[in-house]
Amino acid sequence: MINLFKIKGQKKEEAASAAGKAPVKKQSAGELRLHKDISELNLPKTTSISFPNGKDDLMNFEIIIRPDEGYYMGGTFVFTFQVSASYPHEPPKVKCKTKVYHPNIDLEGNVCLNILREDWKPVLNINTVIYGLNLLFTQPNDEDPLNHEAAVVLRDNPKMFEANVKRAMAGGYVGQHYFPRCA
Repeated sequence: MINLFKIKGQKKEEAASAAGKAPVKKQSAGELRLHKDISELNLPKTTSISFPNGKDDLMNFEIIIRPDEGYYMGGTFVFTFQVSASYPHEPPKVKCKTKVYHPNIDLEGNVCLNILREDWKPVLNINTVIYGLNLLFTQPNDEDPLNHEAAVVLRDNPKMFEANVKRAMAGGYVGQHYFPRCA
């Protein structure tokens, strides 16, 4: 059977190269879906997006969250997103670049958010993940922690947890760990 789509694509490439243009790179399904997700983003007012590698690399971007309420109010937290070509069948890989004292973010920047793991479904999108990250700052969860010490303090002594968060955000030690200023 003749693959008409392949022939049509070859003809387009030949026409583009004859006109002196660079051949058009075919986008993966993941890139197409991500392009749609980003064009439809509805970011909270506390959140911004940037593309450190330029707009040509949509698969790698950063989200900056500046909470305006809760324990983390006044802080600035940067997350990197790496999206694979198999998105949306695989969740994006999200890391926190800002060292933060948080029960759901460990000291290496790994993020504990159920929709980035077992609860991911292809109907979810980047907007959903961003809202989930914002929620971690307004409602940290001590029941599903990555930083178990912070979770115990949050659960058993919320006033001490608040003092630890403020100390960490101002640039200081919490226990054995130093946190650079993020406020």
